[in-house]
Amino acid sequence: MRILRKLALIGLGVVCLLAAIAVGAWFFLVSTVEQPKFALVAQEGAVELRDYPSLVVAEVTRRGDRMSAVRAGFSPLAGYIFAKNRDGETVSMTAPVTQTPIESDDQSWVVRFVMPAKYTLASLPKAAGDDVRLVELPAARRAAIRFSGVATDALIAENEAALRTWLAARGEAILGPATYAYYNDPFTPGPLRRNEVMFELAKR
Repeated sequence: MRILRKLALIGLGVVCLLAAIAVGAWFFLVSTVEQPKFALVAQEGAVELRDYPSLVVAEVTRRGDRMSAVRAGFSPLAGYIFAKNRDGETVSMTAPVTQTPIESDDQSWVVRFVMPAKYTLASLPKAAGDDVRLVELPAARRAAIRFSGVATDALIAENEAALRTWLAARGEAILGPATYAYYNDPFTPGPLRRNEVMFELAKR
């Protein structure tokens, strides 16, 4: 019995060590992926007000429900940055992937990759065809609420409602629909995922 107990404790220790290594590797990988810079204006719990500079993005439009649209949009955008469907150099992967509904058509979405900060519209490799568009978004103040877990429709709706309530209490005016931001790949465990709901705000 003592031998079995000792073996069980050793096995548990090995599992814990492997889990710690896996989590450490995940944090390292996340920390090395470029994310858009912003100035933090205010923070309350999981909610932040951020001032973003102008951002250069690659974007596509896709129709369908939220999940099918972001999956369909990811492929051509990945093809662009990895130079699979165009000439020129590859572009480093960044986070997050964002998704915004088109207000005039509730089945259409704009899916975007933010380009690394070293690029301008002029210096980016040209996209092949008209599917992937290269666009510069103007500087803007955005509100974001951060949450973990698998980004289901219900979880997104819950956090979007919480962010709307917080902004209404502050008297902030929302411009346009919500943007959903996904920072991790589908293989990242739910508790380790970072998701955000974001709104662009009117200037005060």
